[in-house]
Amino acid sequence: MEFTEKVIKGDVHAAARLITLIEEENPEALEEMGFLFPHTGRAYIIGVTGAPGVGKSTLLDSLIAYYRKQAMSIGVIAIDPTSALTGGALLGDRIRMQRHAADEQVFIRSLATRGWTGGLAKAALGAAHVMDAMGKDIILIETVGSGQVEIDIVKAADTTLLVMSPGSGDEIQMMKAGILESADVIAINKADTEGASRLKADLEMMREMNSWKRGDWSPPIIMTEAVNDKGAAELAEALTSHREYLKTGGGLTERRQERYQLELMELIDADIKEMIFSLDGGRLVKRLVDGLQKGKITPRDAAREIMNRLINKEG
Repeated sequence: MEFTEKVIKGDVHAAARLITLIEEENPEALEEMGFLFPHTGRAYIIGVTGAPGVGKSTLLDSLIAYYRKQAMSIGVIAIDPTSALTGGALLGDRIRMQRHAADEQVFIRSLATRGWTGGLAKAALGAAHVMDAMGKDIILIETVGSGQVEIDIVKAADTTLLVMSPGSGDEIQMMKAGILESADVIAINKADTEGASRLKADLEMMREMNSWKRGDWSPPIIMTEAVNDKGAAELAEALTSHREYLKTGGGLTERRQERYQLELMELIDADIKEMIFSLDGGRLVKRLVDGLQKGKITPRDAAREIMNRLINKEG
């Protein structure tokens, strides 16, 4: 319990170190998370998604300022592309949300995707648990901005905020990807630029045409100008309204069950893959891949052989 006691007291250095160990998949981190997990489940998680260039980080900066005026403690997980040289995040904490850097009640952490799909980093949910245990009231998870593959954020968050901007060129693609249908709140950032009103009208029309799968909630569309700190209060109110809607209708429990299932499946997936590559010291996978390449075995038969070996290995 080297980190646990410090983290639940709000120690930023201990939390940062533990998140690093989670990223590295260090066995010590897994043990610590076992102690830490009972202290989680209180924070409200807001996922923020949208195409690159729409101003997600700037909008988050405005939201943080608003929440801090309400005396809320905030955690931010910013998912960034991975450096091909170092494996770390290409964008770091220091160039994000600078005005909150010295605020002890704001903990911002960048995570690299490290090839993880779904718009999230593999360590994102673990980092969220750490911030939750620290006592953060709200945790904001900003996805990498890769567009169509970011549906995982819907399962990872209590509320999903979709940020769009006029003229980004990605509006239709975002709509086709299913992200629009999954958004709980929509922000049109850079609302002072040409095309903002048209984009809002298009979104309102699509909203009316869609049959929303998440109950009777119809996602509000909020106009914001993040660089001018305009619209943050209205956006925060919309997010709070969705939170109350979920609490009243029991949807919050359902969404958190989805999040725990996502995390469980990810961990099982990682463990099973590790077991597979350990079979015969890695030789089994190589032999099967060679057989596939030469046409001596089908993918289905190869998969069955692996599963049979796993079953026999585990008794």
